[in-house]
Amino acid sequence: MLKLYNTLTRKTEEFQTLEPNKVKLYVCGVTVYNDAHVGHAMSAIVFDIIRRYLEYRGYNVKHVMNYTDVDDKIINRAKQLNEDPLKLSARYIADYAADLKSLNVLPATSNPQVSTTMPLIIQFIEGLIQKGHAYAAENGDVYFRVTSDDDYGRLSGRKLDDMQAGARIEVGEQKEHPMDFALWKAAKPGEISWDSPWGKGRPGWHIECSAMNLAELGEQIDIHGGGNDLIFPHHENEIAQSECYTGKEFSRYWIHNGMLQLGGEKMSKSLGNIISIKDFLSKRSSDVMRMLVLNGTYRAPLMFNDDTLDAAEKNVERLKSTLKPASPSAKGLVADAVSALDATSESAKSNFTDAMDNDFNTAGAVAALFELVKAINTARDNGANSEQLSSAQNIFRDLATVLGLTLEEKKGSSEDEAQVEALIAERTQARKDKNWKRSDEIRDQLKAMGVTIEDSKDGTTWKWG
Repeated sequence: MLKLYNTLTRKTEEFQTLEPNKVKLYVCGVTVYNDAHVGHAMSAIVFDIIRRYLEYRGYNVKHVMNYTDVDDKIINRAKQLNEDPLKLSARYIADYAADLKSLNVLPATSNPQVSTTMPLIIQFIEGLIQKGHAYAAENGDVYFRVTSDDDYGRLSGRKLDDMQAGARIEVGEQKEHPMDFALWKAAKPGEISWDSPWGKGRPGWHIECSAMNLAELGEQIDIHGGGNDLIFPHHENEIAQSECYTGKEFSRYWIHNGMLQLGGEKMSKSLGNIISIKDFLSKRSSDVMRMLVLNGTYRAPLMFNDDTLDAAEKNVERLKSTLKPASPSAKGLVADAVSALDATSESAKSNFTDAMDNDFNTAGAVAALFELVKAINTARDNGANSEQLSSAQNIFRDLATVLGLTLEEKKGSSEDEAQVEALIAERTQARKDKNWKRSDEIRDQLKAMGVTIEDSKDGTTWKWG
């Protein structure tokens, strides 16, 4: 039985869906005003793994990830670049989609955008006003009335009286209560805007997700996800406005990933320590980023530095070793050894499922993969042939795919590969001639090209990386 930690109840609960074998999953996406960074990659990978595992367990998952393409940051960035805000956001949406593909993140079932959900957003706000949960101010802003929701603060565990003590009403705001939040913002001169019953303006951040969720998944969903920095105020406010609008429980389960930290510090533009996904992938593989996430606990902070990345890279290389073919001269294992390999494969598969059923314990799942690594590599070293390895290797591939690992070798051009083959042939001859100096020079040259070689009694094999 799959169990997951629910932020709303602060308990690990059995997973039960609204409809049998169907999962409605909504994950807050990015605000598209600049290149996406490795923190975005971490969150995308966490929920990609969750989705992949749910599908592996037989669920039909409808996965919605939105794009916030209307926002203060987008407007300010567009002004800096003298560019239309929606054209700027469209450009970064395309870039982020390409980043996700490079990270081997499955495409969402749908990617709604704020700019194309405007009629429903306005309808949503009108409904909240009619029910007494929102009010229009004289300046054209519309606010949610937090005092109308008796359960406000239950996701974050905050009490309204305590929140009020530290809150204040900013200049220009016309709120009834300091914690009331904007559903609609009156347009400022020169800003992008839409017509509404309250005048030209644009939506507040929180109402956007509630409306897109309603449009794509309906009034109730199974899982709502995002980074733990969104618990308050964003997800808190989503719950308030959605449940006040529909009168129904919004999401059964709330899943939040921890934050990525660079050298112990949270990534921040003010600190100047932002690493874009593109920059990362120019130096490391997508499997390394994914292994970094898999090695940890999705709800905890993730340390991102050279040491943790090097460790992840070594783990990836060790996993890749499992897929090496049997030696052409392999004589095969005795029957008992083959049975032992098959038994270990089934045990590892069971341990993998047990780990992932326990709140998506990816570190435990990776440990199960390494059970297979050891068993398969030992069998190969003991003379297993390709047929004897195939069943265990297929199970290994299937489980690695559930975690989104590609385990692909780096590839060079045909010219690069021809050069490598020529150098290896020259090195082989140098070794036959006992010209150890030249042999070492060629090894160093290959290493500088990003090639790893391995000598055995059957000859020299090589790979990129």
